[in-house]
Amino acid sequence: MKQTLANMEFGVDEVESHGKVDLRKRSVAVGIGNFMEWFDFAIYGYFASIIGHAFFPSTAPGISLLSSLAVFAVGFLSRPLGAIVLGPLGDRLGRRAVLIITVFGMGLTTTLIGLLPGYSTLGIAAPALLVVLRFVQGMMVGGEWSSAGIYIVESARPNGRATAASIITGTAGAAFLSGTFIAAAISVSLSDASVASWGWRLPFLASIVMTVVAMYIRRKLGDTPVYQEVQRKRAAHTIEVVPTRERMRALVMTLAFSALFGVSLYYFITYANNHLTQTVGLSKPTSLWLCSISLVMYTIFQPLVGKLSDKIGRRPMVLGSAIGLTVLSYPIFLLMNTGNYVAILVGLTILAALVSVTAVMDVVLLVEVFPASIRSSGAAVGHNLALAVLAGPGPFIAAALIQYTHNPNIPAWYLAGVSLVCLAVLWAMLPETKDRDLTQG
Repeated sequence: MKQTLANMEFGVDEVESHGKVDLRKRSVAVGIGNFMEWFDFAIYGYFASIIGHAFFPSTAPGISLLSSLAVFAVGFLSRPLGAIVLGPLGDRLGRRAVLIITVFGMGLTTTLIGLLPGYSTLGIAAPALLVVLRFVQGMMVGGEWSSAGIYIVESARPNGRATAASIITGTAGAAFLSGTFIAAAISVSLSDASVASWGWRLPFLASIVMTVVAMYIRRKLGDTPVYQEVQRKRAAHTIEVVPTRERMRALVMTLAFSALFGVSLYYFITYANNHLTQTVGLSKPTSLWLCSISLVMYTIFQPLVGKLSDKIGRRPMVLGSAIGLTVLSYPIFLLMNTGNYVAILVGLTILAALVSVTAVMDVVLLVEVFPASIRSSGAAVGHNLALAVLAGPGPFIAAALIQYTHNPNIPAWYLAGVSLVCLAVLWAMLPETKDRDLTQG
């Protein structure tokens, strides 16, 4: 009897060990692909002003930058379409299928942007083609974030879901950090003329290598245990019906926490760098290095936020970040606009801490607020609609506000206003979801 129990215990330990190894493999596979996706998407933001001059030449101050940021926003406007197309595929064909499609599409379009001749060569066709490529790129990202998050969180143990979610946000942060580092290195090692002519294209072209690696790894993945349970229920015709009211409630909550995340993220990731260069007057390399240091902090914060949330829950974390962004947005811009390096780093570090909370909460809540059978489509549509309407235009709105008011602090009011509205919605509607059963629905 004792021998039998020992064998049973060994079997349980063996299963748990296998589960940990399997989760590590899935984490690596999703993390590498997610890194590539966000590296590709990030480098456009870092080279926005140079791309503006290459594809939208203008002698009017700020117009080229505004044009390039408008094209940046196009990548967000196409996200809901990508969500509408790719989200349902995740519910029908599995989470893995979408991850393969998105990594291939993103890598291809990014490489083509790197090869695309500028306005001086193609004329009006150059910005037109850039818009098309950014549109397709945005569609791919529209399926990637939610699908990667669902895949890794559904694969995690119940008491470690936020920690698993931090893999997605952490690799995205590392991708933005790498993009910043490479952009800074290119800016320092090449002349301004060389950067404007061909230097900015190098990281775009390098994405083809990462695409091949990510495709190879993701093709070897199996699907998540939760999706396999959904398939079993479908075959047995025992899937629970999700009431329309529950769907709409989940969608509204998603719009709120995704908007909170998206607007704050792209202020931090994309706009801050351009603000320090165009408005504060720092050199491009200096602003890039300052942003790199804050991105290191942002990346370090991710697993810490995940572990804390797995202990205290989602609701206090996301509401705390919303309060912080509402109250501290203006002081953060005051610090940035001093031009003092220490003050700028303090402001960016505060912003990094708040954004890191919104990031991890966004990923884990996308999974926990939606029933299993509609999770991929619901999360993709809600998340990307919020980013298309509010987050994507955020850097453009910030630059435009300064362009027309000449007030360097005014972008803070857009960030604070969005955060306040999100706070009100989430305070009223969001329950604690930490212990929710992900197989339900």
